[in-house]
Amino acid sequence: MSIMTAPMSTPEPDQSDRENLIKVPITADLLHGVVELEQTERGVRPHRLPGWARAQTADPQLAMVEAQTSGVRLVFRTTADVVELEVLPTKVVYPGAPPRPGVRYHLVVDGELRAETEAAAGNVLSVDLATGSSRLEPGPSHTLRFDDLGPAPKTVEIWLPYGEVSELIELRSDAPIVPVTDDRRRWVHHGSSISHGSNADGPTTIWPVVAARGGDVNLTNLGLGGGALLDPFIARTVRDLPADLISIKLGINLTNADLIRMRAFTPAVHGYLDTIRDAHPDTPLLLISPIYCPIHEDTPGPGAPQFREDGTIAFVATGDPAEVAQGKLTLNTIRDELGRIVQQRGAADPQLHYLDGRRLYGPDDHDELPLPDNLHPDPATHRRIGERFTEIVFGAGGPFAG
Repeated sequence: MSIMTAPMSTPEPDQSDRENLIKVPITADLLHGVVELEQTERGVRPHRLPGWARAQTADPQLAMVEAQTSGVRLVFRTTADVVELEVLPTKVVYPGAPPRPGVRYHLVVDGELRAETEAAAGNVLSVDLATGSSRLEPGPSHTLRFDDLGPAPKTVEIWLPYGEVSELIELRSDAPIVPVTDDRRRWVHHGSSISHGSNADGPTTIWPVVAARGGDVNLTNLGLGGGALLDPFIARTVRDLPADLISIKLGINLTNADLIRMRAFTPAVHGYLDTIRDAHPDTPLLLISPIYCPIHEDTPGPGAPQFREDGTIAFVATGDPAEVAQGKLTLNTIRDELGRIVQQRGAADPQLHYLDGRRLYGPDDHDELPLPDNLHPDPATHRRIGERFTEIVFGAGGPFAG
């Protein structure tokens, strides 16, 4: 099998090779981890929020990240030796900052990672970190080719990048493809950029996917970079999805966006939980507080990016700790309040659980694996968080134990 590692990209196949392949329509039953498919002129664009929810905000950051395909994968059975996927990605660049990871495709065959690659072409969205303005430069599509798969029947998963918008144009193979129904327990997770993927080195190594594979569950990842802000349409989206397990990770975005005060935070969390419980009254529901992040433990936001001398970015907290008395949020005040809310509701809701995020990544972990930009984990930390979640939450006695 040809195994390619980023930053290498798959060479474009010859047109004669392509003409001998079967064209497979990309339909909803091939895609897992998707909330809605948008039909485009050339193919389909996966979304992780429904259209009615997207219409309820004008935030360009949320519009970008919900269309990025974190946790989204094509899954099928086949005897094909060659599989091609034509894609039109939209890559995000931050002028003046180093390229960020999150653009790799992972090929998994019968549960094992067999190849990884990038799409060399595509649209480019340039985002100015200082002003938030952006500019889109259109680009061509790219065909990813996976060959030497062998003639044996197999389950193939193509995991899409967590840091790109992926328009899927055409799937091709040299043997028929059959969609796979995933009958495992359905886990719906919502969180911030850390749940979205942040600095993980590929789509199957972000912590929710590591945890889902460890817990043997079917993941729908609603991790949204900068978007875990207690928006009511997110709660209604979670409410409307089929789910056997639900987790909500709250805190860091509310602090670094400086969006809300404690007076509004408490009833907003209650309302969020009430909305989810409207359709999932007895589903195990885990409320997770932030992992350890020194800049915001006791200092409120807003957070701000700064360029280091080497050109990398570091985030800083610009708030005043004295403002906590007026209701500004820090990670510690959020943890205290989330724990209190779960305890208050616990008698009437025994399937509501609380997890202090520092059990997933705490001060000792930070000493060993510090956050490279003061905010987001590195690839090794993503794996650690996912493995810890598997042990604590999916393990014996955990709230999601099988």
